[in-house]
Order: sequence, then C-alpha cells, then structure tokens
Amino acid sequence: SLAGVLALGMVILASAAAMGADKGKKAAKAGPPDEKAMMEMMAKAGTPGEAHKKLEPMVGTFDTKAKMWMDPSKPAEETSGKTESKWVLGNRFVHETYEGTFMGQPFSGMGYWGYDNITKKYTGTWMDSMGTAMMNSTGKMDASGKVLTYTAMMNDPMTGKLCKITEKVTVTDNDHHMMEMWGPDPSGKNYKMMEITYVRKK
Repeated sequence: SLAGVLALGMVILASAAAMGADKGKKAAKAGPPDEKAMMEMMAKAGTPGEAHKKLEPMVGTFDTKAKMWMDPSKPAEETSGKTESKWVLGNRFVHETYEGTFMGQPFSGMGYWGYDNITKKYTGTWMDSMGTAMMNSTGKMDASGKVLTYTAMMNDPMTGKLCKITEKVTVTDNDHHMMEMWGPDPSGKNYKMMEITYVRKK
C-alpha cells in the first residue's frame, strides 16, 4: 500500500540520516582536509622530474627504417619514414607523429609518451591510419636508463580477441634509438612483429 511504502521510505531516510550523522561525527574528529598538504601533493604528482628527462633522446626529428613481419615464416617488409617528436604540456609528455608507408600504402600515426609520478610507470598511447583503436601501454625503464619496456593489450583484427603486445625501446645514444615489438602469431606463439630504427636528422 501507499502508506506502507511511505513508512518504509521514512525508515530508510531515518537510517540514512543516522548514518550521516555518525559519519559527520567521525569526520569532525578527523578534522577538515589540509588544503595546503593537498595542494603540495598535487603539485608533486604533476611536476615532471628525472624520469621524464630520460625520454629526451627520443625528442626531435628522425629518419626511420622499419622492418615488419606479417608472417614470422616470411621475410620482413622494409620501409622508410620520418618521425617528429616534441615535448608538450610543459615537458610532461612527448607527442610523436610518424609518416611512412606500409604494404605499399601511405601510413601515418601519432602517440603520446610520458611518465606517471603516481603509478611510477612510463605510459604511452598510440593510434594510426591502419585502425580505429588506441593502444595504451605501460612500462618500466631498466637500471641503465637506456631500455624502456612496455606492455599493452590490443584487439587482434583477425580474431577480435585481446592479445598482449610487448614493446622495447633501446637508446644507443642521443641520435640513435630502436623500437621493437612482439605479439602472438595465429597459433598464439610470440614473435617479433616490428623493428624501427631512428637516426636523428642533422
């Protein structure tokens, strides 16, 4: 009945009010949040540091040579291209744009690379003219500060299922670095799918 519904509603409201009052007492004991401390934490989390500086060798304009294996049992397709990377948002992220060819067709892509001060992980997002999905990566730098390994999950266009991708960026020096990528073949076995070498344009 309507009266029963109203009575039930009054009980629920009374319970909620009691719970709210109880929470209010606990909050009052704890005291209001320290606004200054919160601002300091946010500033620390949002300030680029040494981990971001390790991405510097990848910033600039580079000529690229790419090898791509569509089938691990066949020779790689070899192509050339150009990539341009620059710092954005106050040296918090590197924005990369790539122009080249793939299977005889024009190919372009772009991505963002950074470091998350909170999770303590390197992060990446990639999208290109061959798909409609964004690939999101997370990774770690080795102790030398020269090898960055990412992992990502992406949908296999052939099966529609998620598959794991591993990417490794190796910095030789300020003018040379290389990106390698591994993923599963049709049987699920991991193989090297791609290798791109970068040489800084002088």
